[in-house]
Amino acid sequence: MMLPTPSELAARARADLRVGLPVAIGGVVLASVETLSVERLAAMDAAGPLVLAVTARRAETLRARAYDGDLARIEVPSGADTAWLRAVADPARDLDLPMKGPLVTCRDDTAGPWRDGLRLAKGAELLPAVVGVEMPAPEGITVLPVGAIIGHDPAPRAVAAARVPLEVHRAGRVHVFRERGGGTEHSAVEIGQVDRAAPVLVRLHSACFTGDVLGSVKCDCGPQLHAALEAMARESGILLYLQQEGRGIGLANKMRAYDLQDQGFDTVEANHRLGFEDDERDLRLGAGLLRRLGVARIRLMTNNPRKIDVLRAEGIEVVERVPLRVGRRTENAGYLDVKRAKSGHLE
Repeated sequence: MMLPTPSELAARARADLRVGLPVAIGGVVLASVETLSVERLAAMDAAGPLVLAVTARRAETLRARAYDGDLARIEVPSGADTAWLRAVADPARDLDLPMKGPLVTCRDDTAGPWRDGLRLAKGAELLPAVVGVEMPAPEGITVLPVGAIIGHDPAPRAVAAARVPLEVHRAGRVHVFRERGGGTEHSAVEIGQVDRAAPVLVRLHSACFTGDVLGSVKCDCGPQLHAALEAMARESGILLYLQQEGRGIGLANKMRAYDLQDQGFDTVEANHRLGFEDDERDLRLGAGLLRRLGVARIRLMTNNPRKIDVLRAEGIEVVERVPLRVGRRTENAGYLDVKRAKSGHLE
């Protein structure tokens, strides 16, 4: 078959939004507020009344009614430009332009295309805000049916593996996996001689450029990563390294959240002001990688009970939780306290 699958169309649409191209979903042409050009906005405006969709989390900050439950559709005023759209979407502009309203929101049963557009924007690691207009799809743009937006592939395919001697253990092996719907690559690091007949020591670790690479003390990710590697060096294990930066919102949005934290918001409040949930990660990926590696029973290194619940729901037997008590510093004490109080972490 030569035609693209729904997941391939969704991958194409995410890429289109990132470069500023609109996509069509269910009779609505939608574009990312973050990347939309002045010229394309003018072309969409000429086609009919514009509607701006934001998540219910962002709508709460804007005091806009979310009649559609998980999102709010806002009528775009005549003459509104890209700066106005981005001011509504981006909390970094809340202090510069505090009065954006009055915001008039829609209330009918046609929210599906905008909901899918927001899911695409999140998948593309853009601000979750899209502007749209009801019109026939222009020739050449990506067209998707309503409800066809595919998230992370829960069963990425193995693409390569090789021996990689590590500082903590010379018997290291790195497996690379690639999602079908978008090409995101995740890895599994096998350390020592892993006995798959016994429960395997496993850590699900989401990529953290600032903590893992730069040694940021704003979070505890780096110390957790290195503590897991050292523990596995002593008794063998598998580190799953998932490309879900910033709890799934991407590095740019994580920096936006950090900026909001400097203004006094905690990590959960910052995510909500941006329009995201507390945690946007798809932890089913971890179960998919473990199945690919032939691992069914594990001892999971985590402080997050949600990881245990998701893995068990996906058929992985978690026989023990191994706590990670590392990385607490003056700079991240508030962050760790919020994770316990608001996100249910155990340590």
